[in-house]
Amino acid sequence: MKLLTYKTAETEPRLGFLHNNLIIDMEDFGEISNFPLPIDMLDLIDMGFEIISEISEMILETREIDFEQIGYKFEEVEILAPIQKPRKNIIGIGLNFTEHVAESARTLDTTGKLPQKPIIFSKPPTTVTATNTNVILNTKLTQQLDWEVELAVVIGKTGKYVANADALDYVFGYTVINDISARDCRREGQWIVSKGQDTFAPMGPYLVTKDEFSNPHDINLSLKVNGVEKQNSNTKFLLFNINDLIEDLSTVFTIEAGDIIATGTPAGVGAGRTPQEWLKDGDVMEATVEGIGTLINTVKEI
Repeated sequence: MKLLTYKTAETEPRLGFLHNNLIIDMEDFGEISNFPLPIDMLDLIDMGFEIISEISEMILETREIDFEQIGYKFEEVEILAPIQKPRKNIIGIGLNFTEHVAESARTLDTTGKLPQKPIIFSKPPTTVTATNTNVILNTKLTQQLDWEVELAVVIGKTGKYVANADALDYVFGYTVINDISARDCRREGQWIVSKGQDTFAPMGPYLVTKDEFSNPHDINLSLKVNGVEKQNSNTKFLLFNINDLIEDLSTVFTIEAGDIIATGTPAGVGAGRTPQEWLKDGDVMEATVEGIGTLINTVKEI
């Protein structure tokens, strides 16, 4: 199921899902199905993954004319980030594609050695922005703004010391994140200033539930800047796969429903190119993950 957060000219942000090229309001669907459903993505996640099976069954029992009465066309809504304000920092994973490790060593201050354990950083909730919004280029802070397409994992339930084989049981779904990075803002090896500025985590356009993916470790991901492809890879090349990440992270701290893990970016970032390429005012990024969609953002200099 493709879930989304949206608003219209008349409404505050609301939860919806896609059905036959319509955006169906989740709360309204619950009303016609006589089954109370929330208006917020985090509240839905808190209900557990089993709720998706129940909603799917109700969809099969609903007439198309009923969907038309509670649905919107795409041009009637503004699509927001699926989780507008995460409860905690987004968990980022650095250097998680082998070729990206190599390109980073050539141009940044990384060693080039393959990490033996996941490299963990975080992005504050205020980094989140939606598709079709601006990414801020604050020239007082950075002259080296860069792109990073990533598959993001959304956790569905609390876990501690999760076994590797059980890790996918803790996943609610997946979305797209563009891990925007200011390469000249790292401080003594710390990445949060580089990664954590406002609008540095475009997310969306949808959150797709895990049942839509037969294998999350075989998903294509790519990124274009101004129509020119810069990144193209597949999650099968992750150094630490999703199972590994959830096992490791849940050993370090408790994972909880609504947590977001950005799993890492492949080669092709601006810092790794010859010559290096940096985002500038007006540049348009298109970050695509197979089975989810394309996240589009424009750079805005301030």
